[in-house]
Amino acid sequence: MTTPGKAAQAYHDLERMIVFQELEPGSLVSEAVLMERTGLGRTPVREALQQLSRNRMVEIHPNKGVLIPPTSIEAQLRMLELRRVLESLAVRLACERATADERGAMTTMADRLDVNTFTLREYAETVRGTHELIATGAHNEYLADAMAPLQGLSRRFWFTHVVDEAAEIKSGSTLHSVLLRAIVAEQAEAAERASHELNDYLVAFAYGTLTRSPGRR
Repeated sequence: MTTPGKAAQAYHDLERMIVFQELEPGSLVSEAVLMERTGLGRTPVREALQQLSRNRMVEIHPNKGVLIPPTSIEAQLRMLELRRVLESLAVRLACERATADERGAMTTMADRLDVNTFTLREYAETVRGTHELIATGAHNEYLADAMAPLQGLSRRFWFTHVVDEAAEIKSGSTLHSVLLRAIVAEQAEAAERASHELNDYLVAFAYGTLTRSPGRR
């Protein structure tokens, strides 16, 4: 039997590999390969794959392997419709429920976002951390569970298609910082507005992939 820590590490490692296309979209890989790539045993890798499958990051095909599905603009736009609603609720709840320590962590993250000197991989971890801070501050585990796969899929699409890394990181950093600072200030209307502006940016980014060249491959 595995420990939650090992399963969580396997999930984090495999999600990162999928987001940055270290596991090629459209490819079929085996559990053995993923165990080798993560350095973890069969049980934590299998548990992580089950969670990734529930979150639509992989497709498990018994006796064949694990399929890394390609991203889809249509799926991204449908996902963002739902994320818009759930994130609005999350930021409002966080404005009401976040503790002093959680608000302090949000301020620290906003300060880091304002500096905006990230590599692409550093930015990925910062965005992930921002999402986790908001979900934690909302103090609703059901909402957190619903939001996590949407945010993971959204990150994957963005990092798959980003072309002008510096410009897009600057835009995303600013939007996330404004959102966090509104939550810290307990300004629910401003926080919800900021979450909508972030969603609008992601929708525009998705439509933009129709006319620009593919990003990182």
